[in-house]
Amino acid sequence: MFSPFERLVASRYLRSKKAEGFVSVTAGFSFVGIMLGVATLIIVMSVMNGFRQELFSRILGLNGHLNVYAINGPMNDYEYLQQRLLAITGVDDVTPLVEGQALVSQRGQANGVMVRGIEWKDFVNRPILRESVKAGSVGDFTGNVVAVGNKLAEKMGLSVGDKIVLTSPQVKATPFGSIPRQRSFDVALVFDVGMYEYNSGFLFMPLEAAQVFFQSRNAVKSLEVFINDPDDVDRMREAIDISLGGDAGVYDWRDMNSSFFNALQVERNVMFLILTMIILVAAFNIVSSMIMLVKDKTSDIAILRTMGATRGNMLKIFIFTGASIGIIGTCLGAALGIGLAMNVENIRQWLEGLTGTELFSDEIYFLSQLPAVIDWHEVIAVIVMALFLSVLATLYPAWRAARLDPVEALRYE
Repeated sequence: MFSPFERLVASRYLRSKKAEGFVSVTAGFSFVGIMLGVATLIIVMSVMNGFRQELFSRILGLNGHLNVYAINGPMNDYEYLQQRLLAITGVDDVTPLVEGQALVSQRGQANGVMVRGIEWKDFVNRPILRESVKAGSVGDFTGNVVAVGNKLAEKMGLSVGDKIVLTSPQVKATPFGSIPRQRSFDVALVFDVGMYEYNSGFLFMPLEAAQVFFQSRNAVKSLEVFINDPDDVDRMREAIDISLGGDAGVYDWRDMNSSFFNALQVERNVMFLILTMIILVAAFNIVSSMIMLVKDKTSDIAILRTMGATRGNMLKIFIFTGASIGIIGTCLGAALGIGLAMNVENIRQWLEGLTGTELFSDEIYFLSQLPAVIDWHEVIAVIVMALFLSVLATLYPAWRAARLDPVEALRYE
């Protein structure tokens, strides 16, 4: 596409000389701008992808893909409904759940928590819970015991074997009037699921203990339904509705988290547009530096034309010159962005150790680690976009160089 002559002249123009220092500096800024723009875009998009995927997997790992609840009152016949749901093709598991708010207190400290009662086998069958146990044994999750998050344990100074008192918002009648229900439990497990909200504000206990504590007797609040494909939730919801025949209501994970994930998607799109502007500005820098280069090389262009170089040769020379800045900047930016995205958590920890400042607080960002997932389709799209803008930026200056009249250019030389 480019002849050796065109490549030679273009490479000479790319080198810095004293007389054309300002042009070289401008071209250098264009190169750095494209490199940083591409790298930043890849890093930010990877972190946003990782953030969404990590939250998605943890939220769906801790909650059912669909929830079946009783329309009127408690769900007393939950075992019968559980068997009906398990018979539906595509349903992986159905777990009964008792849930309610309570106040946990110990040694004069108190915190509000969300109490979840689930069966021992369901606790064990959820990898995110089973693998998150930091202290205690899963086999001890029976009887009047609780599993607390590590942040709640740190806040209240709890460890395995300690006793806590749970106070329910439900009241019981006594000769002295109505008082809140209280019950003591042993701390059997301390878990860390990687989400601050659950580590600091959730408490798990065996289903039978939760039924007694919340006075649910043999009833549950809802049935959590786990399906084989979370993206197939619409079809599965319809199948469950048909199977239940109006005996219970159904809602899915999108109903509970739609606003949150929509906000994440909007933020991701806005960040993409903002960071694309960096590449666009760098492309305009290429335009300005190339126009200045054409003006600086006017006499050279005229001499080359008189020596036999065609308009096409001049067009290709300046396209090659400008495109080289964009191509090299894009390739180095992509390599830098991919490298940093793959090690972003290590870099965060290093920076925190260096500065002594917490850069990624799990209280604010929900997660305890900074995740990054590289979407190679997005990386290719960013590279193609940067290359397209870089080449597009060279067309006008190259056209100006090609249409230059050598007679007019050399008239005053």
